[in-house]
Amino acid sequence: MWAANYGGFLSEMDVFTSEELESDPTYRAFYEPRGIGRSMITAIFPPTGPVLILGVERSYADGPTAPASVQSLNEIRPHLARAALISSRLQAERARAAAEMLGVIGLPALVFSDAGRVMAANDLIQRLPDGIRWLAADRFALIDPGADRMLRRAIEALDRNDPPTPRSFAARGEDAQAAMVAHVVPVRGSARDILVRSTGVLILTPVTRPDAPPVELIQSLFDLTPAEARVARGLAVGDTLDEIAAASGLSRNTIRSQLRGALEKTGSRRQAELVALLGGITPWPKSHA
Repeated sequence: MWAANYGGFLSEMDVFTSEELESDPTYRAFYEPRGIGRSMITAIFPPTGPVLILGVERSYADGPTAPASVQSLNEIRPHLARAALISSRLQAERARAAAEMLGVIGLPALVFSDAGRVMAANDLIQRLPDGIRWLAADRFALIDPGADRMLRRAIEALDRNDPPTPRSFAARGEDAQAAMVAHVVPVRGSARDILVRSTGVLILTPVTRPDAPPVELIQSLFDLTPAEARVARGLAVGDTLDEIAAASGLSRNTIRSQLRGALEKTGSRRQAELVALLGGITPWPKSHA
């Protein structure tokens, strides 16, 4: 049915003989213990969105599915196909509206589905000079190879529905400078009622301003420990590791260990990259709170 793009419902007897049903492991292990297995199924292939599979099950004891039952479902199949098309278009429109809303408040963003397929992207992220590489089949990648690997791991974790993990990291342009911060935000809970089929949102925050952000903001953006955030901010305001160690009453080795944690979680390879990254992050203006 799938390969032929069959335009109607099929019953189990259109696919199997009675002997094949009796020997099929799925029927023996799943359907028969539940007293079902008399099926009618169809696949609807909308021009956008995923293939929709519809199945109707009834008692196995009732015997083979009658042709009249299949015909009854075939009569309403065109209505089901139209409903699937409308649903698919509504999902795309909701994703587009969410991306545009983030653009209104100045955030370059895109909404993606499972396996990292773009559902919608606002103008801000499309106009970024060298942050995103747009690929075939509605896919995308970050130009920075290291950041793109972190992005792939984050998307895979969302697909597996893993517990929350750090999903904010530095992303560089083609000149290898720390140009922006990438945030992978999962779509969870009631948000799925609006962003149907959406797995997450990628937000890119360009790094352009020379202000050092508060410790609390650094910690929340990159999922750092309080100690790692204090070390990172200390470097951002120009302190050396020895000065940070003296101010905190800790050894230089302890501070270096905390620095390694901050570098790893922000995707930075050197202190200079971490300082450049943090130098462009500022809190939201109080007048907009």
